[in-house]
Amino acid sequence: MGDLTGKTLFITGASRGIGLAIALRAARDGANIVIAAKSSVANPKLPGTIHTAAAAVEAAGGKALALQVDIREESQVRAAAVQAAEHFGGIDIVVNNASAIWLAGTAETPVKRYDLMHQVNTRGTFLVTQSCLPYLRQAANPHVLMLSPPPNLDPKWFAPHTAYTIAKYGMSLCVLGMSAEFAPLGIAVNALWPRTVIATAAIGMIEGVQPEHCRRPDIVADAAHAILTRPAGGYSGHFAIDEEVLREAGVSDFDAYAVQPGAALLPDLFLD
Repeated sequence: MGDLTGKTLFITGASRGIGLAIALRAARDGANIVIAAKSSVANPKLPGTIHTAAAAVEAAGGKALALQVDIREESQVRAAAVQAAEHFGGIDIVVNNASAIWLAGTAETPVKRYDLMHQVNTRGTFLVTQSCLPYLRQAANPHVLMLSPPPNLDPKWFAPHTAYTIAKYGMSLCVLGMSAEFAPLGIAVNALWPRTVIATAAIGMIEGVQPEHCRRPDIVADAAHAILTRPAGGYSGHFAIDEEVLREAGVSDFDAYAVQPGAALLPDLFLD
């Protein structure tokens, strides 16, 4: 397996959670990390800002560029892509991690929430990728990675939260289309999804889920690293599961990723 030394990663939602974990894993290789996220001021309910994330990246051995970006705003995204490329001399990898969640039925989902999820998840993924595409075309081993699930049309994944499922699957449909569209350009486009629920702020949206029944974000970060260090021309259009990626890479002991080793783990949404 290779490493990400000197590579520039544009990561949305990298101020906390899975996005930050992916950033720190790449930073340990000496990568350049563009932290594109909304949080610039500390929030007692959501720890972490673009500035604390940048400090952590630097401490881990990487170089950081903290950019306050709302990926719903086209002008901000376009400007961030230009600034990132100018600062680091290009963009090699895009990680579309930012996502909005609202697990409720149709009657309980305000249209404002519906719009937020679609603007961040589907539209944001499309916009960020489109804005970074000119730089990915010039990269030596370009990758785009969505944090989204394998498409599954079983109604059981729609009925409890139709709006969220449509918005999240929108990210996955970008993988289907873009992986084929970008194949002639040598740009890999893949999705990654966790086998189990991950202990992030988002678990507060899932009723009855306790952190001790989750894995830490590091498992997703290590799986992302394994994907992003592959030759782009030979691995694209995949809907990868973190545990399967790591097993293929030779990992057999997953206890280290558990919040509480030995506790029963809860499977994530969208996986049978």
